[in-house]
Amino acid sequence: MDVTSLVGIIIAFIAVGVGMVFKGVSPMVVINPAALLIIILGTIGAVTIAFPTSELKKIPKLFGILFKEKKMPSIQELIPLFSDWAQVARKEGLLALEAKIEDVEDPFLKNGLSMAVDGQNAEFIRDVMQEEIDAMEERHQSGAAIFTQAGTYAPTLGVLGAVLGLIAALSHMDNTDELGHAIGAAFVATLLGIFTGYVLWHPFANKLKRKSKQEIKVRQVMIEGVLSVLEGQAPKAIEQKLSTYLPAFERVKLKAEGEQDIA
Repeated sequence: MDVTSLVGIIIAFIAVGVGMVFKGVSPMVVINPAALLIIILGTIGAVTIAFPTSELKKIPKLFGILFKEKKMPSIQELIPLFSDWAQVARKEGLLALEAKIEDVEDPFLKNGLSMAVDGQNAEFIRDVMQEEIDAMEERHQSGAAIFTQAGTYAPTLGVLGAVLGLIAALSHMDNTDELGHAIGAAFVATLLGIFTGYVLWHPFANKLKRKSKQEIKVRQVMIEGVLSVLEGQAPKAIEQKLSTYLPAFERVKLKAEGEQDIA
């Protein structure tokens, strides 16, 4: 489970709730049926208009991505793996890697290795794998766009709710107490709109983009690793090449672990 998503939401609710108490405002004021209807249902309606059904069907899956860690190998795990494959290929030939295919759990990597073992040329393998990455990136972008748009609509709907509340407040001009209460209730919609837009929907979109970027980076390492093995590069050269995808401190750590294994 991706605990950062859950922890972030909890912190945000605590921050706003406690802040309201410190300001002398009861958190219960947000339990406003009219404001909730305008913001929540209004945002859902706007998003439904903005996106086709085929993309809206993915929303439950998108929430799954937000709160779950996708099982895929890390770059630190891939580098020694490709180094081992390169050593086997140089000693026993590329066909010797056929026995390794069944041990690969990642479908993308398994497909790339299978094409290499089947004798496909490097250009063809790169094109196929890159096309798959491009299609995946497009899917990820469309998913993040749903939350980005929701984050844009919600604050605006909050302003709409405030305007409607102020219109209603004008009917209480002869009663100061009711007027003050009506004006306060009017701004609840603005509060909900800003909160959901900038604390939930926009951050959700950003997390989806970050996860997509990380996955693409890992996939690019897989492409370079498969092609390096296919071209018969030395294990050490492959390690040096793929380690460029890691931060400097991770490279040092990986190098130290490699030297320790040799020792």
